[in-house]
Amino acid sequence: MDAFTPQQTIELISRTGAKKAKMRLDKLWWNSVMAGPLLGFGCAITLSTNASPWYQENAPGLIRTISACFFPVGLITVVLTGADLYTSNVMFLPVAFLHRRCNLLDVAKSWFISFFGNLAGMLFFMAIIVGYGGVFSSSAYKAESITFAVGKAVTPGWHQIFLKAIGANWLVCLAVFMAISAREISSKILAIWWPITAFVALGMDHVIANMFLVPMGIWNGAPISVGYYIWKSMIPALLGNTIGGGFFVGTVYWYLYLTGEGAAQVDFGIGGQGTAIDEVGGPMGRAHSHTAVCKHCGASSSDEGELPDSAGKMKSGVGRELKPAEVKRENQDSVDHV
Repeated sequence: MDAFTPQQTIELISRTGAKKAKMRLDKLWWNSVMAGPLLGFGCAITLSTNASPWYQENAPGLIRTISACFFPVGLITVVLTGADLYTSNVMFLPVAFLHRRCNLLDVAKSWFISFFGNLAGMLFFMAIIVGYGGVFSSSAYKAESITFAVGKAVTPGWHQIFLKAIGANWLVCLAVFMAISAREISSKILAIWWPITAFVALGMDHVIANMFLVPMGIWNGAPISVGYYIWKSMIPALLGNTIGGGFFVGTVYWYLYLTGEGAAQVDFGIGGQGTAIDEVGGPMGRAHSHTAVCKHCGASSSDEGELPDSAGKMKSGVGRELKPAEVKRENQDSVDHV
């Protein structure tokens, strides 16, 4: 099977979170700054496509869906370049923490730096590249940027932005989850494309994307103050995105696939259907056995593959990678014998 199973995918997310937790702070900062403009390109093309007055009057749902189809360009570039986006880090870091691979200070540090790094990068892109660059200098684009900003920060209530933000990052983190489960570039792109298109077409709120969309409207004269934007848009979107990605994706799949399960064996080779059935774990897992016969002495050994009780100690395949060299050699000798 040419994709990782859900159990293998959440194991890889846990490993990625552990690596992000220990990243050098200067690299974490600049990697987060870079994520802002990359996502900003998707925001800009979405706003540009929305600047269609006839469609806004006669077919607003259609033009919103068409523009949503171009927004995934931003997240695709973020994921494929390994940039640090706050709204995906809220999935990676909690899984690593729950898997006992980092501590709360690591989580707080990564979230804080990635959020403000994204903000710095996005404001640079909005002001320097798009603003002073004159990308939206025509009246139609200016009018649309103001309308869009008002629709994001003024029209909906605080609780509505919060709830829409939960849905938005639920879909964003599902897109990242599925991209990690895919093995080749084309599958990763398709895995990202549709969930991201869905959240944008539904008009949900993504706190990092709004760092472009609302300030762009303010830049062009929207009647929104910075303080109003922070209180009415940024804070509820931030809280909602954190819950949407951290709980509904990270925590839920950690519970389903990494608590009380056997070690998640991640094979980077490509197997067939039988491989997928043997590798699957979590609630879809089943007991199975493998019997090996020694070619020298005829002795047999069996691995029943029974899943441990959910109250048992959590285990992870990464432990095999961290074993001392002599233990690895002993294991290899026993495999050679069997």
